[in-house]
Amino acid sequence: MHIPDGYLGPATCGFFYAVMLPIWALASRIVKKTLKAKQVPMLAIGAAFSFIVMLFDIPIPGGTTAHAIGAVLIAILLGPWPACIAITVTLVIQAFLFGDGGILALGANSFNMAFADVFAGYYIYRLVSYRSKPQSIRRVIAAGIGAYMGATLAAILTAVEIGLQKGKYSPYGLKEALPAMAGASILVFGWVDALLTAAVVKYLQSRKDTLEIQPS
Repeated sequence: MHIPDGYLGPATCGFFYAVMLPIWALASRIVKKTLKAKQVPMLAIGAAFSFIVMLFDIPIPGGTTAHAIGAVLIAILLGPWPACIAITVTLVIQAFLFGDGGILALGANSFNMAFADVFAGYYIYRLVSYRSKPQSIRRVIAAGIGAYMGATLAAILTAVEIGLQKGKYSPYGLKEALPAMAGASILVFGWVDALLTAAVVKYLQSRKDTLEIQPS
């Protein structure tokens, strides 16, 4: 789901940076106020987990890649604002050190994966797991559903952003990008994200002394 440089115009890249700058600023303030000292190592581990699962990306038609993200898992464990920071850090490292995703497109990639995926997936999880017990299987199912829906939304947004640039920047329009991106997430990578997230939540339910899952 990483958009490389050259597929989005300067105006589009600037727009997404303008959208994400206040979100990053707000996320930083909230994390400083709410994140406990004992949770800081878990935030780093969450970012590392996301970095690793994103390494297993496969090029697909539409000028981008498909992969699991792990964003909703971090949001479930620490909250959406820390997850926003963790995924952004992961995307920055990938863009600057590994060339995975463009630097100019960092704002758009962050909007898709660090914002839309995180918040949509997290609140879907909260909705499905509403008033369920911490050890309930409904929490596990809700985690999987949230991860699946969040990743799929990110894929759709990526496809739309690329598809609308057809011509001067992107060689692919919505007719090519949307089926490729959405199809890859709906059929494969959304499920990978869902299964990973549900499996970790299920494991942590049995080890509640290790980490407290965010209440719903």
